[in-house]
Amino acid sequence: MTTRVEAIKLLEETGCASNVIEHCKEVASLAVEIANKAKASGHNVNLELVEVGALLHDLGRCKTHKIAHAVEGYRLATVKGIDPEISEIIKRHTGAGISKEEARGLGLPEDDYFPRSLEEKIVAHADNLVKGTSRITVAERTELMRKQEVPENVIQRINKLAEEVERLFL
Repeated sequence: MTTRVEAIKLLEETGCASNVIEHCKEVASLAVEIANKAKASGHNVNLELVEVGALLHDLGRCKTHKIAHAVEGYRLATVKGIDPEISEIIKRHTGAGISKEEARGLGLPEDDYFPRSLEEKIVAHADNLVKGTSRITVAERTELMRKQEVPENVIQRINKLAEEVERLFL
């Protein structure tokens, strides 16, 4: 398994900007907090996988800042021999997932990009709650998305993921 130090080194070596790396560190910090709460509530969650997956979730931003950064990060992680479970977190972290049809419309390889594992869901949720290096609420994320004219069904998906993840430790 890739370590925290190796993950940060990979972000640096691939040319991720310092603000991207700082964002990834904050997402990882929040994701680990969420994972620890889930674990304390009796859920089986791999903390190392959550931390490293969150650190590397934006690996593809070394190549692009568009929606394709998740696919690019997945490709880079695969080429670099990163654990498949971490690569899947990178691939599936965007929003609350992207359907095959949406992927086609966005010019991405036709695939299902919905987070499936508990670790994938935690990282996607944590990413939704970090803007830059600042933590925000689900309501603030929703407001930002409405201002960007994101379709309502996508916003509802973000809210559903938030409810699902937050139920883990209530």
